[in-house]
Amino acid sequence: MALGLNMDAAAAMRGRRSVRAFLPTPVPQATLAEILALAACAPSGTNIQPWQVIALAGEERQRVCDRAQHAFHHEQGLHASEYDIYPPEWVEPYLGRRRRNGLALYASLGIARGDKAAMQRQHARNFSFFDAPVGLIFTIDRRLAQSSWVDYGMFLQNLMLAARVHGLDTCPQMAWAMMPRLLTELLDIPPHRMVVCGMALGHADREAPENGWLPERDPVASFAQYRGFSASH
Repeated sequence: MALGLNMDAAAAMRGRRSVRAFLPTPVPQATLAEILALAACAPSGTNIQPWQVIALAGEERQRVCDRAQHAFHHEQGLHASEYDIYPPEWVEPYLGRRRRNGLALYASLGIARGDKAAMQRQHARNFSFFDAPVGLIFTIDRRLAQSSWVDYGMFLQNLMLAARVHGLDTCPQMAWAMMPRLLTELLDIPPHRMVVCGMALGHADREAPENGWLPERDPVASFAQYRGFSASH
């Protein structure tokens, strides 16, 4: 199927993946605006629409990436997320899924298990948006309740699916939540807002090995319960 505005929802959902290598092909601001308009169709409690987006391209994107790269390599311990990204202790089945995902990614890149230096280099690529021409930083009003984060998740999913409809790919990035102080200073984020995450957006490099594998998904039977349904429906 040719990519374009006629892509159906199922194709967009199945085609969405976290891309970790992009081509330098620019994304027009008008295209990004259309994607964000579709994303904003997401529901939110009492329609408060808690999302705020800072879109970065060109020299401004490079300025942020250069500073973040320096912080990652030379300012370890000085930056931390304002919220818990991961649990303090991993339990099954989440631990196993996380390990399988990480091993598959590193295997696609030829990174041997235990090669911490190579893993560190790969992690650092988060802070260049994996070379995507557009980097997105998402913030939320810290005065809102936890339910607004649920709303935000639906907005982010809409955005990623809308990107697929426009023939583009994305990678949602929790790594950017690790540098709220740096982003606040660089992007003049007001004190009442906190960084949720970042996202890379652009044209996927189909030749990159890290884009050649798909994370596995558990079958529906492993997470869904059906109650009250008749055998014939």
